[in-house]
Amino acid sequence: MTNKVKSAEMVSKFVHVLRCSICNRPMEVMDLKSLVCLNEHTFDLAKQGYINLLTRSVNSHYDKELFKARKSVIKESDLFSLLHEKILEIINEYLEDSMSEIMLFDAGCGEGSHLQKIIDNAENLAVTGIGLDISKDGIKMAASNYKESIWLVGDLANSPLADQSCHVILNILSPANYKEFQRILVSDGIVLKIVPRSHYLKELREALFDNTDKKSYKNDKTVALFNHHFHLLDVINLRYTKKLTQTELIHLVQMSPLAWNISERDMNRIINQGISAVTVDLDILIGINKKTKGDRY
Repeated sequence: MTNKVKSAEMVSKFVHVLRCSICNRPMEVMDLKSLVCLNEHTFDLAKQGYINLLTRSVNSHYDKELFKARKSVIKESDLFSLLHEKILEIINEYLEDSMSEIMLFDAGCGEGSHLQKIIDNAENLAVTGIGLDISKDGIKMAASNYKESIWLVGDLANSPLADQSCHVILNILSPANYKEFQRILVSDGIVLKIVPRSHYLKELREALFDNTDKKSYKNDKTVALFNHHFHLLDVINLRYTKKLTQTELIHLVQMSPLAWNISERDMNRIINQGISAVTVDLDILIGINKKTKGDRY
């Protein structure tokens, strides 16, 4: 069975969670090769198994090399393993045990490795993953490497997901669109936004931005904006230090927006500084739609 057919069968099973990104109407899978809405807007499945639902061309900072580095760090090292474990703990704690199938939406999923690692470790949960990113290169890589989820090229500001279609929305170190999140989330669902704290990758910050105001970082405004749109149930801080091989360090620098636009000379200087460990310092914001607060708490 080809990736395209396998993906089409999976999308057919969960097509009710999708909507047309042009007219917002419901969709169906036709001939295991296309998504077609009631107004006959048609989106073909790519041979890798993803669907491009963008209605305009976009330029992205993210390229294939960045996504390769990101996959190496997230999937092949254990730098974010504690984060993935904590996310699963939160899902287990906040979602009802009776849910037969949890729709887990990774908003801004990149090449899909965070979502895949979480699904791989969800031993006691029936989880279906949906990954969306505006970068075609990222989603193409996700669909090529990970066959168990639905992969979509799309815009968070005009999400191709139906109203109240997802039980959990993940937003990991990525831009958000909270109005769309409010629309997509089921009434008893949760939003998990992961944001950096002041010591996140501080070793890279110090090497890159010594003696500049970029050396430090605060997430106060990000947390306040989240709190404005959702009822904040809890904020969990996750802080730890992980040793890295030089290869892992190179990949981490290559994937980090901190290192965008730096010269090859500066890149080599950072890699050769002898950094052997980095700090992961994150806040996990747990929120629900404010209109459902009174029904649950």
